[in-house]
Amino acid sequence: MTDSTDGHLYAERLQLHPIGPESAVDLSTGGAGGFDWVADGPYEGTRDACTMAAKAAQAGVFAPRWGVYAVVRTEDGAAVGGIGFHGPPSEGSAEIGYDLAASQRGRGYATEAVAVISAFALDQPEVDVVVAHTEPGNTASQAVVVRAGFVRDGEGEDGLFRFVLRRG
Repeated sequence: MTDSTDGHLYAERLQLHPIGPESAVDLSTGGAGGFDWVADGPYEGTRDACTMAAKAAQAGVFAPRWGVYAVVRTEDGAAVGGIGFHGPPSEGSAEIGYDLAASQRGRGYATEAVAVISAFALDQPEVDVVVAHTEPGNTASQAVVVRAGFVRDGEGEDGLFRFVLRRG
């Protein structure tokens, strides 16, 4: 993982581009946010995350490094999904969420993006653990986090499976 001064995170086949407030507003209202999306993107979770980012910016609490990123293929510049944090770290923990356009699943992009954003988080002194939650029936998402090094750590009160990746 390479973390650049422009806030982008880089992996072997992907770049994670931070989605700023203006792009988040555009994406939350059905636009492209300035990205060249694959035909079936962005997916609903990315739009929902952008709605939260836009609200955070409006409230004056937007934290760019702990927000939403577009998952962009290096080979052609196409945005294939979204990934990001559910806000800044709290009590040593950072929670992530992600989605991909349906046409881009099964290619390892989600695993690569999860690994990169998790490495970034764990490289920050205020983060000791990265958390991801999945629906019990979403075995594909569970496989993504396990391939990225997460281990199952119980079940939340909401019934979601909890996975964690700890520092060291």
